[in-house]
Amino acid sequence: MSEPVYVSRSRIVKVEGLHRQGHLEAGGTLDFGVHGAIKSLYKLEGAPDMPLPVDYVVAATGG
Repeated sequence: MSEPVYVSRSRIVKVEGLHRQGHLEAGGTLDFGVHGAIKSLYKLEGAPDMPLPVDYVVAATGG
């Protein structure tokens, strides 16, 4: 088997409740949570509006 071309060295930390923070090797920080229809579906109206992890995946794919 060949060696990997790239290895991601990021970590995700639970901040509070549904709030997660991603730390990237290059120094960037991302905040994750819930919003919109997901909050309604799971009755999480008290949670602050924050981007879902999939929002970042979609944005990265388009970029």
